[in-house]
Amino acid sequence: MAYREDLEQKYECLKDRIASAGKAAIAFSGGVDSVFLLYAAKEALGDQVLALTVSLHAVPRRELQEAEDFCRQHGIRHRVETVDEFSIEGFADNPPNRCYLCKRTLFRKMLEAAGEEGFPALMEGSNLDDEGDYRPGLQALRELKIQSPLKESGFTKAQIREMSRRLGLSAWEKPSMACLASRFVYGEKITPEKMAMVEQAEDFLTGLGFVQCRVRMHGNLARVELLFDEIPVMMEQGRYEQVQRRLGELGFSYVTLDLKGFESGSMNRELSGRSAGKCMTEDQKTYER
Repeated sequence: MAYREDLEQKYECLKDRIASAGKAAIAFSGGVDSVFLLYAAKEALGDQVLALTVSLHAVPRRELQEAEDFCRQHGIRHRVETVDEFSIEGFADNPPNRCYLCKRTLFRKMLEAAGEEGFPALMEGSNLDDEGDYRPGLQALRELKIQSPLKESGFTKAQIREMSRRLGLSAWEKPSMACLASRFVYGEKITPEKMAMVEQAEDFLTGLGFVQCRVRMHGNLARVELLFDEIPVMMEQGRYEQVQRRLGELGFSYVTLDLKGFESGSMNRELSGRSAGKCMTEDQKTYER
């Protein structure tokens, strides 16, 4: 009971923090965190809230559709900005600070859009757990002075999911999502065609019923990550043959299954020097709770 009350009190404090801005634009991807933040902003500010979404090659089309549907359902004003991330200098070369280069451009674009609409404050959905991995994009947010009320209010991913469930937000159980650029080995050239291959491969896996999946591209090899408990399912009813055949049609010469299972940010292993000891990541545990 105490945990429930504490979490709901934290949510009220979050709304008070947002309300103090008077009006606010919300960087809205349609993911778990941004849905929760936008809903809280709508409760705190009413019509004085604007959802800003950026349409990219790196964002699956279904994500944009879900973002549009949510805003329409809740009567929230929504503006979509289209950005070609391949026009960002250095992005296609996929350096370790790729996320910084991209976020800096995208949030500058959203700041401009927010200003045009008369919204001086721009907020985004980072949470406390985002500090635990290599995330160069956070540097761009700090430089541009973007507000992160979920993190400032002390919300973890698990708490966001739990509070979203209590609020009746369907996104509470939505699998974690990251931009498609995160599927490539640092230093490997990224192209729109490669992104399309990854998107179609992951759509296929989702269509087979896998809850959380990633298709990491290593040259012409696809490294498939699934929730650890779903790895045995791949070997049932010929699913692995279907996956191998379909990914081959998409252009992958080799398909491999990562026995460690799904890991958010797994391409950062080489940068951080982490061991691959644990089979289940905190992100998986959060999702399963």
